[in-house]
Amino acid sequence: MLVALVSFTVAAVLIVLLPGPDSMVVVRGLVRGGRRAGASTAAGVLCGLAVWVAAATLGLSALLRASEVGYDALKVVGACYLVWIGVASLMSIRRTAAETAAVGDGPLAPGPLLGGSGFAAGFLTDILNPKVGVFFISFLPGFVPGDYSVGWTTLAFGALFTALTALYFVGLIVVSGTIATWMRVPRIRRRLDALTGMVLVGFGLRLATES
Repeated sequence: MLVALVSFTVAAVLIVLLPGPDSMVVVRGLVRGGRRAGASTAAGVLCGLAVWVAAATLGLSALLRASEVGYDALKVVGACYLVWIGVASLMSIRRTAAETAAVGDGPLAPGPLLGGSGFAAGFLTDILNPKVGVFFISFLPGFVPGDYSVGWTTLAFGALFTALTALYFVGLIVVSGTIATWMRVPRIRRRLDALTGMVLVGFGLRLATES
């Protein structure tokens, strides 16, 4: 079990550090609403992960994968949501430009989040992505030693993966605190909005077109 635990932890850390829709939606929350919005978005993502871990443990994710219609429907809805919040970030550049004219090049107020609140954006981004569920049912059991309960060990590994993701988000939020004022400078915020918007749209299109 110790070897399996170490192997899983190393693999999980590498996967958590890879940028994906969850990371980008948290970054978007930080850019648009500061630390509080970023933390709320991260909490939504973690709740979504917890649901997928429970589903993988109970075998519900396998049923979803077996149902081609259900899988494709959830994939299309998730892709549309990612594209929607990505486009909302791109459209918010206009609002930032208008604020620049009003306040000059000083820091901007956080302003409302477009395309969903922080928690809802994080939760929906994760829960509407069926690939997360498929990832858990294919990834987690592969590390379970032969003489251990698959269900309970999968649940434990899923909890560990969620905890590692939480630590990663905490790191993002802590780092953002030191550059919060910089991120609210209109010129910088427009560029960050454009970057996160394009990346989220890209993730949505890839999710919709991948088999």
